[in-house]
Amino acid sequence: MGASVSMLKGANVPVPARKVRVELGWRSGAGVPDVDASALLLVSGKVRSDADFVFYNQPRHSSGAVRHEGKDASGGAPGPVTDAVEVDLGRVEPAVERIVLAASADGGTFGGVPGLHIRVLDAESGAEIARYDSTDATVETAFVLGELYRRQGAWKFRAVGQGYGSGLEGLATDFGIAVDEPQRPTAPQAAPLSPTAAPRPAAVPPPAAAPRPAAVPPPAAPAPSQPVRLTKVTLTKESPTVSLAKQGGTSGALRVNLNWQTRKQFTGWGAKLGRALAQHADLDLDLCALYELADGRKGVVQALGNAFGSLHQPPYIHLDGDDRTGDLASGENLTINLDHRGELRRVLVFVTIYEGARSFADLHATVTLQPQHGAPVDFSLDDCTVPSTVCALALLTQENGDLVVRREARYLVPQRGVSPQRTVDQAYGWGMNWTPGRK
Repeated sequence: MGASVSMLKGANVPVPARKVRVELGWRSGAGVPDVDASALLLVSGKVRSDADFVFYNQPRHSSGAVRHEGKDASGGAPGPVTDAVEVDLGRVEPAVERIVLAASADGGTFGGVPGLHIRVLDAESGAEIARYDSTDATVETAFVLGELYRRQGAWKFRAVGQGYGSGLEGLATDFGIAVDEPQRPTAPQAAPLSPTAAPRPAAVPPPAAAPRPAAVPPPAAPAPSQPVRLTKVTLTKESPTVSLAKQGGTSGALRVNLNWQTRKQFTGWGAKLGRALAQHADLDLDLCALYELADGRKGVVQALGNAFGSLHQPPYIHLDGDDRTGDLASGENLTINLDHRGELRRVLVFVTIYEGARSFADLHATVTLQPQHGAPVDFSLDDCTVPSTVCALALLTQENGDLVVRREARYLVPQRGVSPQRTVDQAYGWGMNWTPGRK
């Protein structure tokens, strides 16, 4: 395939692939705003419900046709960054006429984002189908860079390049999204339950509300239980902690998600080999949590030994399952019941390599903490430069009825004959006795 040529604004090309990967790309660097990709599924120019908005806080459409895959900054900073959305065009509901592909800037305008572009790739072969480079951005904080649309039974891609000065909120509301940005409480709203009180069922998300009526009555996508929340918090080395109460996360379920991908990149003839190896790689990362309750009891939640925990009784932490894909919409997930946050003294979330890799050096991982009622908290792991098989991710500590989250991102190297679990225990002074276990 020859060199790629960027499309002109307004141009369109056929999309012959059934599944496509849409990559939003730019170059990171000092002072460059963070950028996020999103997609909106439209019927008669509007969404049918808020569920038709796919982005970092709502990464998967209910139909399974569109999902937000997340960022790849494995080249290091400064350097190229991508944020991707995957679209299975064969699964898009017949009522959906267009899928708008958008970008939003966090911490600045697109005039300060170098190399902004969008690419449409065949998800199976990796071949580039279309590319549009944005070269005229100034004060915009959101952009519709392109769109996938139906024409005579087939799909096409159009380069759009329409900017917004009102950010992601303005772009979303323009297409019919109801945006909820609640006031943050000025003080923690701690209300610990007594040990004898029956657990409240709020840790399970409520049933989805009925979608708003659309102008045309096509089959409606299920609506989320509340309007879309755009707020997010990113923890860094410079700003490593956040109060869940100050973000509105005072009750319900706190979902901790780990997703990952390999850093190795393949080009040319090696691309097919790389994909084949990836499909058969037996990489297994395990998300785990050490906990200490207010009454002094300690333990671990992990797949090893089937210690999956419990959500409605101590330790109020539950491991959803054992995933081997690293997929953003699934991955490894822990759920913490914030209705019992007063009974949790501290929780250390960590990850181990069970099999399939010798260290974290070739992996790129992202951690997201999503409260049921509050802004999500996310961070990426730093490059691993040591032969580590266990990484401490986040430490949650009790402070006056509030859980404070601290980004750890700390790679540990077990000594010979010492398990990863015992290694992280010793590093954080948990003081537990360990015995061998199996899945």
